[in-house]
Amino acid sequence: MALYRPLTIGSLSLPGNLFLAPAAGYTGHAFRSICAEAGADFAFTELVSAESLIRNPPKSTGDLHNPVAVLLRRGEGETYYGIQLFGAIPERIYEAAALLVPWRPDALDINGGCPVPKVTKTGAGSALMRDPANLGRVVEAAVRASREYLGNIPVTIKIRSGWDTASINYAECARIAAEAGAAMISLHPRTRTQGYGGQSDWSHIADLVSRLPVPVTGSGDLYSPEDAERMLRETGCAALMFARGAMGNPFIFPQTRSFLTTGGYSPVSPAARTAAAFRQLELMAAGMGERKACLEMRKQFCAYTSGGRGCPGIPGAAALRNRLVRAETIAGYREILTGAGILPAGSQAGIVQ
Repeated sequence: MALYRPLTIGSLSLPGNLFLAPAAGYTGHAFRSICAEAGADFAFTELVSAESLIRNPPKSTGDLHNPVAVLLRRGEGETYYGIQLFGAIPERIYEAAALLVPWRPDALDINGGCPVPKVTKTGAGSALMRDPANLGRVVEAAVRASREYLGNIPVTIKIRSGWDTASINYAECARIAAEAGAAMISLHPRTRTQGYGGQSDWSHIADLVSRLPVPVTGSGDLYSPEDAERMLRETGCAALMFARGAMGNPFIFPQTRSFLTTGGYSPVSPAARTAAAFRQLELMAAGMGERKACLEMRKQFCAYTSGGRGCPGIPGAAALRNRLVRAETIAGYREILTGAGILPAGSQAGIVQ
């Protein structure tokens, strides 16, 4: 079977199996737009609080003064996208999901893996795995809301291996989620206590694939096309979900697709990388205003200039980042990048396939 291939998740048919994972502070509509242009087959919004959505519902999908509406915004060129909710109370997940009708998502994902304390202290995120029965009720509530309000779009869930090494219960949680109606399980095979440290255990992904009747998506330590190819072969997972490996590197999608289909891929030039970053800045500014976008983009530019396998670092990147983190306007960013000879004057950003 071809490693790069179409995938069906419940009623949703996707052209390929390379996904962008939800990542708070990074996968807003602007970055998802860039990734969609690059060739990501599917992406999820940043995690959205069910409680925040219910307590402060947006007036419309274009209500850019509402922070929840900003998180929910579909990216340009996103033919398919999923919305990820977090919460621990089934009834509130149901209520929140019912409010998503105007956004017309193609899938609804439940966050069962976030390790951040402000999420887990509410019983949500990876804390859901400490109560598998409630995790099942949360998924069932989302499935019910999908059926009644959202056109029966697939409900999925992203989990970890467990809370800690003494409670590795991904298999139980995944089984319960699937029985509750989840159409896909995404597994980041680290525990909550690991956070993002140590090594992810891909054997957990392979084990889950052997147990479940629904597609399993693998995540964790995917930083290059070679990593992607190895995970698909070693685990047999149906799809890949790039997280940190895609930050500042949307090119990982066309590179991986090329590697899986032809056995090779081309490196990305510093000019192409900075052009993509600048395009992301402009998209962010159109959605949240120039001042806020420029401040938010500082960390994004740091990611774009850092480099990685298949995406070499930019010469003099440290000095360049020292200037970029002080930029406050689009013109300021452009001046810095053109002055460094990386962004041609008057260039239009884009992704080279």
